Amino acid sequence: MIAHIEGRLVEKTPTEVVIDCGGVGYLIHISLQTFSQIGSSEKLRLYTFLQIKEDAHTLFGFIDKIERELFKLLISVSGIGGNTARNILSSISPKELLQAIASGDSKTIQSVKGIGTKTAQRVILDLQEKVVKLYNIDEVLPIINNTNADEALSALEVLGFVRKSAEKVVDKIVKANPDATVEVIIKQALKNL
Repeated sequence: MIAHIEGRLVEKTPTEVVIDCGGVGYLIHISLQTFSQIGSSEKLRLYTFLQIKEDAHTLFGFIDKIERELFKLLISVSGIGGNTARNILSSISPKELLQAIASGDSKTIQSVKGIGTKTAQRVILDLQEKVVKLYNIDEVLPIINNTNADEALSALEVLGFVRKSAEKVVDKIVKANPDATVEVIIKQALKNL
């Protein structure tokens, strides 16, 4: 397997890039997440996965290893091929996808065009246990859909606190008091950080 390709970026579109590596141009299929992080640098390294089928050898590229590992997990699910997995990773960030799988949030996965209820449930059923074991459930926090909590997290980051530990504290505060104002969340978080 080709683990990564490093070379000069020759062409770039939202779905694929061509990297010149030692005089050979490799066509690599990418997600929109990877496309948005590539930037305009001439030298590029992508972590890759080579998918071999009877009729084609397709090279998929990812800006970081976690996206590649999620891609491999997704294509292990029955009914999800390389292009569908790439579409999922284009629509949902790796962190959000991990959270959705770990928490059983099929609606987030269904928000991807072409993914129905059964496929989303199959992804969760097949991958939930693997995601929890591989990425340690403590790292996968439920998404806080609370603007007060989001504002409090931003303020705590500005104050110099690490986002991951701040998220855990804010999550506990919001669970205990869902109607807490931004000020209340920040004050209680400062006591616990």
